[in-house]
Amino acid sequence: LSWTEALLLGVFPPIRLEINDSEGHPSSSHQTLKGTSKWATSLESLLEDPEGVKRFREFLKKEFSEENVLFWLACEEFKKTQGKKQMQEKAKEIYITFLSSKASSQVNVEGQSRLSETILDTPHPLMFQKLQDQIFNLMKYDSYSRFLKSDIFLNHKKSEEQEENSPEAQTAAKRASRIYNT
Repeated sequence: LSWTEALLLGVFPPIRLEINDSEGHPSSSHQTLKGTSKWATSLESLLEDPEGVKRFREFLKKEFSEENVLFWLACEEFKKTQGKKQMQEKAKEIYITFLSSKASSQVNVEGQSRLSETILDTPHPLMFQKLQDQIFNLMKYDSYSRFLKSDIFLNHKKSEEQEENSPEAQTAAKRASRIYNT
C-alpha cells in the first residue's frame, strides 16, 4: 500500500498546524474548542483534526471534489519526506495521482501544465507549494463555507451537542468540577 493509496483510503496521520498569537506563542483560543466548534473557526483548524478531515472529505466526495483535500494532505506529507529517493517517489506519485493530464484524481490548478515531469528528478519539499496554496484557497473560499452549512457538519454538530447535554456527560462534568474545586 503506497502512501498515496493510504491517503485515498483515509489512513493518514493527523496534521498539526501550529497557530501562534501576535507574539509567536501558541494560540490558546484554538486549544479550548473541540469538534465542530473548532472546525468552524477556520479551515486550518478543521484540517488539524482527523475527524474534521474525515467529515470534510465525506462532504467533498458528495460534491465531486474530494481530490482537493487529498492533494493538500499529500503535499503536507510530502514536505516531511526525507531523502532524495523517497522525495522522488512521492513527488512522482503526487504528479501521477493529481497533476498529470491522465491523473486518476486530477486537481484543477492554474499553471498545472507548466509543471513538467522533468521537475520530478530534482524534488524539494516546497515544489508543490504554489499549487497547494491554490487548492487551499479554493477550499477555503468555496467548499469550506458550504461545508459549514451542510447536513454532514450540522448533523455532527447536533450529535455533539446532544452528547454534551446528556445526563452522563453532565454527571461526569460535576464529578470533575468537584475534584478540581476541592
